[in-house]
Formats: sequence, C-alpha cells, structure tokens
Amino acid sequence: MLLSSFEDNHLAKMIYNRLTNSILVLLFSISLTSLFGQDQAAIEAGKTLFKNKCASCHNKDMKSKMTGPALGGAQERWGDDVALYSWIRNSAAMVSKGHPRAVAIFNEFNKGVMTAFPELTDADIANIIGYINCTAAGNCPGDTPPPPTDGGGTTASSGNSGSNTMLYVFLFVILALLAVILARIIGNLNHIAAVKELGAEAPARKTLAEILTSKGMVSFAIFALIVFGGYFTVRNAINLGRQQGYQPEQPIKFSHATHAGVHKIDCNYCHDGARRSKQSVIPAANTCMNCHKAIKVGSQYGTAELTKIYASIGYDPKGDTLIKNYDKKTDKEIEALYKGWISENYITEKGKMDSEGEALLASQWDGIVASLTDKESGDTKIQGPIEWVRIHNLPDHVYFNHAQHVTVGKVACQNCHGKVEEMDVVKQYSPLSMGWCINCHRQTEVKFADNKYYDNYYEMYHEQIKDNKRNKVTVEDIGGTECQKCHY
Repeated sequence: MLLSSFEDNHLAKMIYNRLTNSILVLLFSISLTSLFGQDQAAIEAGKTLFKNKCASCHNKDMKSKMTGPALGGAQERWGDDVALYSWIRNSAAMVSKGHPRAVAIFNEFNKGVMTAFPELTDADIANIIGYINCTAAGNCPGDTPPPPTDGGGTTASSGNSGSNTMLYVFLFVILALLAVILARIIGNLNHIAAVKELGAEAPARKTLAEILTSKGMVSFAIFALIVFGGYFTVRNAINLGRQQGYQPEQPIKFSHATHAGVHKIDCNYCHDGARRSKQSVIPAANTCMNCHKAIKVGSQYGTAELTKIYASIGYDPKGDTLIKNYDKKTDKEIEALYKGWISENYITEKGKMDSEGEALLASQWDGIVASLTDKESGDTKIQGPIEWVRIHNLPDHVYFNHAQHVTVGKVACQNCHGKVEEMDVVKQYSPLSMGWCINCHRQTEVKFADNKYYDNYYEMYHEQIKDNKRNKVTVEDIGGTECQKCHY
C-alpha cells in the first residue's frame, strides 16, 4: 500500500509538472498571438477605413499624389497630431481658421474641399495612420513582397498585396497543440481516477495514437474540415470572376503612359463613349489614324507597333493612302508592302540594310502576323479589326453606365481605373465588386455646382445643409445604394 501511494504521488506530481509546463507554453503562445493579433487587427481596421474613406482621393501606395496628396509621412509633415486629427475630421474648418499647413494643402490642390469625417474617433484615425505608415514603409503585418517585374517596370504577375495565411497557420498550430495537450491531461487524470478506484484492474493509459484516432478527435477533424471547407468554398465563390490586377498582353503595345501621360491626350478623346453612352468603347483604328497618319514612327517601338495598325486596315504609309481591294490581297503581297516600308525606314536611319536590319525586318513582320492572326481559331487573315484583349468585365446582371458617372457624376477616370497615365500596360486597378461600388456611393459627395442633372435635389438638400441638418450629400442619399439602380 505504501508503494502504491508513493507511485500515485509520483504520478500526480509528474502530471502536475506536465500540466504546469503546458500551461506556461500555452500562455506564452497566446500572449504572442494576442500581441501579433492586436497589431494585425489595428492595421486591418485602418486598411478598411482607408478603403472606405480615403481611397477615392488618395493613392493607395501612399507615395504618389492623386486627387489628394500622398499620405505617407503626413504625420511627420504635420508634426502635431491634434492638428492632424482636426484636419481629417473637418478640413474646411482648419482652412477657415487660417492654419498654415491646412491653407497650404488647400491651395496646392486647387482649393478642393476634403470630405469631412466627424464620425471618426481618435482610435479610428490612429488605425488609418498606422496603415498608411506601414504601407508606405512596406512592412504591414501579413503583407507579401510586391510581385516581380518584367524588367520594364510592369508587374509580371498579379497577386494580392497582403495575406493572412501565415497568421492562420500559426493559430491553427497553436490550437492543434492545445488540443493534444488537453487530451493528454484528460487521459492522465482519467487514469489516476481509474487506478484509485479499480487498483490493479485499471485499464492502461491510452497512447497518443489512440487519442488521435479516438471518436472525439475524428469528430472534431470532420467538423473542422466542414468549417474550413465551407469557408474557402464561399470565399472562392465570392471571388469568382473578379480579376483585380489582371494585366494581359495586348496585340499592339499601346502605352497609355506615352499617350495619356507624356502627350496629355484626354481619355475621352479615344474612349469617346465614356461621356455619352453606357460603354466607354474601345477606339477604332480610325481614331488612331487621326494622329498616326502623320506620326508614322513611334518614339518607343519605331515602326514595329504602328505598322500593325496599318496592316490591319490596309493603309499604305509610303503612299499615304488606303490600299484598294485590300481584302483581296494575298499574304505575300501584304508582306512585300510592309516589309518595304520597314526596311525603307531602317535604311533612312542607318544608311544601309545590314544583317541587323534583316533580323529586325523578319522580327517585326513575325510580330505583325502573330498580333493580327489567330492560328488556334484558324484565322490566318491579316486584314481585319484589331482584337484587343478585354480587361474590365462586369457580370451580365450588373448595370453600369459610364456617361452617368463621367458626365453626370463628374467622376475622374482614375478613381476606378487608377493612374492609367502612368501605365505602359493597362491592368485592372479596382476589384469592381459590389461592396467596392457601394462604399464609393456611400462616401462620394454629389457635385451640385453647375450641374443641371441634380436640380431636383438641390433645393431640398441645400435647405438641410443651411439648417445644419446635414453637412454633405452623398450618392447614397439620392438613391445610389438602391438595388434597382444596378440590378433591374
């Protein structure tokens, strides 16, 4: 009996030590997770607030100007959190009081009034600033490094800017470890109770393998599988059809950075439909020819890309005229014509045709054939429209009208499409999700000034603003979040 009591005490002490060590490990892990989770939660909250309140006017890289200034380093530039918080809540009041920093920003950005956010708490603003600072520094928790570039400054592949995958894996490992520890503790305690009650007839303690294959553990595994499977199924279903960051190669290397950026061509000149119809329309080749009938050699690619336009419509750049019966020309005749044009320009530039010129000639002609024909579909005819690759595509059940936003709402193209004037290869800048659209309608103010489209609303809302019943009118206030606006 004395030996049995000694064994029981020894076993109890051993279990107590294991339990103490396990609890210490668990508490340390939970503390570490809590600290990381709190920081992550604050950044995520700031990210959500930034998207809902700031993203329509401020560049999300925090380093470039957009409608408003670059926000990276704003805290240091202001040097006074009280003034900065006041500016964010009500910029107009700061300007009217003559605050030097507020007046300077107001004047720099064409005296545009920043939306007031009196509803933001100090914690909200702190979270936004935290997200701004870590984004500008490139070290936000959960962020992944930017995707590699192809050498020309464009991203080689699209991807999400940040991911919580590692956090989820870490939490899962902690929970799994906790489950195993608790299972072992329960098993040992049950064994002690059985030994005291049954003595030598007590069953042997379960091994770890027996615990992991027990009915309870198998049931838990099945439950976890259903929960995680359901979560990822719903998540992937929600993201179905969304392609933010999609940046396909086009048949012609058209650089928006050159046309809209360097040469300042208005978006509505080429995409004429954006101001007068539902679709923005892809410009036809005759729009290109308005300029490229005179500008026949590109500043970046020479004759390589412009000749593709000429070959598609049958324009003879040497004779400065359209080719008669072009649709009846053979591939050999077309090849001879445009190779002659390319070689003539090369000789003019280099003085003679050499081996480098021959290689260039062959390469550019192969590029024309590859861009204007599609061997997979059996279309080997060079003559015909340029088949651009569509980037932005809303579901069929969604109604979106460009003219309503561009002409009536006076929304800048960059709000939805990003800084296209800096893109050599255009990509989808925004998610174009329903939540993204609704948030925009909730925060975008209606522009009443010199806008006859809102005459029916102006008097009512003007009186409410005058009586201090409201300080702004958003698209939501005039029905911009009603289901029938986009789904009819």
